[in-house]
Amino acid sequence: MKPGEQQEPYWDEVAEEKTFTTDFQIDAFKKQVAFEKKVLDVGCGYGRTLNELQREGYQDLSGVDFSQGMINRGLKINPLLNLIKNSNGILPFEDASFDAVILVAVLTCIALDQDQTRLISEIQRVLKENGILYVNDFLLNTDNRNIERYNQYKEKYEKYGVFELAEGALVRHHTKKDILEKLKEFNTITFEPIVYTTMNGNKSNGFYYLGKKKV
Repeated sequence: MKPGEQQEPYWDEVAEEKTFTTDFQIDAFKKQVAFEKKVLDVGCGYGRTLNELQREGYQDLSGVDFSQGMINRGLKINPLLNLIKNSNGILPFEDASFDAVILVAVLTCIALDQDQTRLISEIQRVLKENGILYVNDFLLNTDNRNIERYNQYKEKYEKYGVFELAEGALVRHHTKKDILEKLKEFNTITFEPIVYTTMNGNKSNGFYYLGKKKV
């Protein structure tokens, strides 16, 4: 089994019980994206961020996720959301379809560099000229608990920062350098370190990022 192939069944299984906790920086987003703009949430889960955007006044909202369980939960919460299951790595939209794309704790679920790069390329494709990308995710930690599991799985996944959770998920923490290298086709507006609470109740280093697609 390749890294990541176990992810879809895992997220389907836990779709009704997990609560996502990383804070979406709505005020920073609103400064860059007007209410009438068209927004796509990639890896939308059960629509938590889309619901927050809708409450703020955004209306042209879409979301994709590879977990049908998450999509089903999201539609039960808000049947009016446009949520689409998409698991083949190709976003089901035309070029230059969206004014803004959101990635909330998605890269942490993608272990392989080539898969992350492919996703970022797809996001570039569906973003309009000068489109905005918002990302929040997890950075490497320096506490003993995390260092031990980074080292435990480094050889298996050939990447420091990738590790397995006991419950079955495969996750990844990043360096700032690695994130900015993957987003090099965007002009950085802001990159802010932040400490998040994970879905399992632990503290982790993280960041939020806003960038503009290069012309």
